[in-house]
Amino acid sequence: MTRHSYIFMDFDGVTHPWGEVEDFRCLPHIEAVVRDYEEARIVITSDWRMLFSLSKLVGRFAEDIRPRVCGATPHVIPKNGAELHGLREREAMLWLGQHVPDISTASWCAVDDAPGNWMTRSRLVLTDFKRGFGDDDALALRRMLDSFRSGTALPPKSRERSFLRRA
Repeated sequence: MTRHSYIFMDFDGVTHPWGEVEDFRCLPHIEAVVRDYEEARIVITSDWRMLFSLSKLVGRFAEDIRPRVCGATPHVIPKNGAELHGLREREAMLWLGQHVPDISTASWCAVDDAPGNWMTRSRLVLTDFKRGFGDDDALALRRMLDSFRSGTALPPKSRERSFLRRA
């Protein structure tokens, strides 16, 4: 059985520049990376998951990548403004908790343009919201996926608050 690596993926600011035409112009670049990692699976974290069905969202991907989009994170409604920080990571950990046997050993990363969504920065490929996913991001994602593949991924840095560790 192949161990999967999960990519939690935003859309606006990642698949296309934020605030511009929502044409998914950067998605082929992301898909090119994913094609080189058979174990890679995509989980949608974008707010688009609340507006469109999963099948519509999956339809945005190339035909060969669609089977590797394995879902969307649950939507958690924060009780106050302080709970917004790291919200997407909490949603991702909920998804992992429902789909993998042990989230503490799960291979996962996030591709997002908003650093406040993710507390575990060592697992974040941070895109420039004005450009979307570019060449530097592709290299960073490849390094991350290579480290998962080789088993050399570093655990979250001790100064990072990780939702994988229970305090």
